Amino acid sequence: MERTREAKQSDNRLFTIKKYKEKKIEYYDYSLLAVIIILISFGLVMLYSTSAYLAEVQFHDDMYYFKRQGMFSIASIGVAVAVSRIDYHILEKLHGLLYLAAAGLMILVVTPLGFASHGARRWLQLGPINFQPAEIAKIAVIVSLSCAIVAMGKKVRTLKGCMFLAGLGGLQAFIAYVFTDNLSTAIIIFGITVGLIFIAHPKFKWFIILAIVVVALAALVIMYLNSTMQNSDNFRLQRILVWLHPEDYADGDGYQTLQALYAIGSGGLLGRGLGNSIQKLGSVPEAQNDFIFSIICEELGIVGGVIVLLFFAYLLYRLFFIAQNAPDMFGSLLVSGIFIHISLQVILNIAVVLAILPNTGVTLPFISYGGTSVLLLMAEMGLALGVARKIELQAPALL
Repeated sequence: MERTREAKQSDNRLFTIKKYKEKKIEYYDYSLLAVIIILISFGLVMLYSTSAYLAEVQFHDDMYYFKRQGMFSIASIGVAVAVSRIDYHILEKLHGLLYLAAAGLMILVVTPLGFASHGARRWLQLGPINFQPAEIAKIAVIVSLSCAIVAMGKKVRTLKGCMFLAGLGGLQAFIAYVFTDNLSTAIIIFGITVGLIFIAHPKFKWFIILAIVVVALAALVIMYLNSTMQNSDNFRLQRILVWLHPEDYADGDGYQTLQALYAIGSGGLLGRGLGNSIQKLGSVPEAQNDFIFSIICEELGIVGGVIVLLFFAYLLYRLFFIAQNAPDMFGSLLVSGIFIHISLQVILNIAVVLAILPNTGVTLPFISYGGTSVLLLMAEMGLALGVARKIELQAPALL
């Protein structure tokens, strides 16, 4: 009788363990959410430190930029959480509409609805809302190319398939360049396109050859400009000349670059201390935008700059983890596109601040001032979190 009771208890325990093993646990990437909130919070602190003097001079309110960015940041966190709760597969049905809407909004920039700011006509005003439609194009390209790659299947391996995908992304890049006069966004869109094709294509040797050819051509163009041109009416060629010899344009186009380098150099290893930057008092124009990283290095030193880069590295690692473990190809490609976008934008911004590349006008994600940018970046983070929620974890076995 006692043995029978023990046998029943043993069978019940084995049944419980089996059911526990089979139980699926819903995954939510709190690590990704945490690093995003840390970057946004840090960005708000640095934005106030960087922009307080300029805001007081221009608007008689030292918190003008901080309050505006704070409202957008709070709203963007809500957007990310809301988007993460939506099944991302709905985008497979809406990708065509999103693609056309992004292209149409960029074309509207040349109509009376568009307006210029800081010498560039890239903004669109719809009622009380002002935004850069080119930012929407980045998400549209990520979604559309991910859907196209899934639909094409093995055809993506063919030259025709690659050309179709390149044309799909290239068209948005072309519209961004022609209608919004935004070369930096066009470069990022085309970079996302090439990156997604690279991920989907099994043979990477052609991409290496293409990269070598592009770098060689760029080097030849730069050498030609350096040897034959001293000035140019084309502001993009002028930017290349300024990048090559910023000291020759110290009183003009090279002023911002040189002042940013002075800021980084004066910060040294540990920096002047939070709020103690000198270059932000007008020496670095619009420091709260593209060149905020130079003020970070001046106030917090090289150590502070490296810590910021480590946070971005961890953010990219979480995106890589989600892309690797996504439940389907569409989800994996979506997060991979977001990974490419964030990494390109961080690399281009830091490279410009350090004078490694010509000035492109690319902002530092989550940190630079800009409401449209932070809202759409957080929408992308919401998509990544939505893909992460579909990851199923196996419950650990009871010992």
